[in-house]
Amino acid sequence: MRDFLPADKARRERVLAVIRERYRAHGFDEIETPVMEEYSRLHAGIGGDNEKLAYNVLKRGLDADAIRAAADDPASLTDLGLRYDLTVPLARFYATNRGQLPSVFRAIQIAPVWRAERPQKGRYRQFVQCDIDIIGDASARAEAELVVATLDAVDALGLEGGSVRINDRRALDWMLDSFGFDAGERPGVLITIDKLDKIGPDGIVAELRERGATAAAVDAFDAFLRRPMTLEYHPYGERQIRKALPEGAPDEVVAHLVGIGEAVAAARASTGSATEGIEGDIPLVFDPFLVRGMGYYTGTIFELAHPSVDYSLGGGGRYDGMIGRFLGQDAPAVGFSIGFERIVDLVADGTDAAAPAVVLVHDRDVSQAELLALKAGLVGQGSRVRLEQRTKNLKALLERAAADGYTAFATVGSGTTAESLEVKPLA
Repeated sequence: MRDFLPADKARRERVLAVIRERYRAHGFDEIETPVMEEYSRLHAGIGGDNEKLAYNVLKRGLDADAIRAAADDPASLTDLGLRYDLTVPLARFYATNRGQLPSVFRAIQIAPVWRAERPQKGRYRQFVQCDIDIIGDASARAEAELVVATLDAVDALGLEGGSVRINDRRALDWMLDSFGFDAGERPGVLITIDKLDKIGPDGIVAELRERGATAAAVDAFDAFLRRPMTLEYHPYGERQIRKALPEGAPDEVVAHLVGIGEAVAAARASTGSATEGIEGDIPLVFDPFLVRGMGYYTGTIFELAHPSVDYSLGGGGRYDGMIGRFLGQDAPAVGFSIGFERIVDLVADGTDAAAPAVVLVHDRDVSQAELLALKAGLVGQGSRVRLEQRTKNLKALLERAAADGYTAFATVGSGTTAESLEVKPLA
């Protein structure tokens, strides 16, 4: 959990403002949910490994006897917990407020979440998530809207060239079934497959054998990984998808994935976002071994990639089964989350050119009334203004102001008026 100095906070808010503005432009509406949810909801078996990282809140009024009595069941000491993501709270929110929401609800959630992580670079115990979700639309249009809005936000931040790796959990399940893996061993098999980028095919096969996975299924999977492949390039579409999967992939799943690509390509082309010189360019890459660890995904899954880094900048997927746990009936739902803490480190520094930021450096003998009158006049003209008493080291004072985002300064002596104030650029 971190503190943020003024310049860092201003930078974060600038990035958040761009993301919010682009999401709203695509028809999403922002909501807010409490930072705590009921323990039973956070530990309902739908949050994957994140449930193990949840911060739980002790019940009020516990005495020593109650704590000792719960030695064999620590969970009985808690009834609330800090949210570890924004998807579980959204599902509860929708179930609670469904009657006041449109049939297809497009939500923005931008808020902090908490996980008891081991802190390291890019991984924190408190961090901001930027989520957009669509509830009530089972068609490929929902995924396409999320992909287009997310890439638009990333482009607006100056990170053009992003793409989305995409897969479908139904395709993964079918593929593992076709190889011969039993249903009970598939969760563990998926954990291993998710390491393909790190340990390669040989490492995957070796780990599956160590796990004791069905030998014939491992052999079939090994043969698939080592099958002869042509170097012929196919853009995202049915040919690429079927080439990447074993023969006989389910038509329904393939058609859904193809439909997403067609919609994204049409949207990008209409806004001039397609890659120059490539007709019908689609910023999607089908990856049959993309897994994503959350247990609640039921269909499409995706991750945001950018050529400047070798790690994902966000991800999401379809979770049609989650809301039914709270609502009593299933509702189609799909979401995409930008990894804000990773994105903000990549965005170039900038200032809000529409709002001048001025430091008034004043002598000790200038009256408070004069200073506040000058300040109020500039604020009334739309400027951001800070008062600073002149120091011996004026250069250091101005350098600090520039680091805090100020772009201009003026010196103020006794008797200085708004008409005589001379504002100079800091640079």
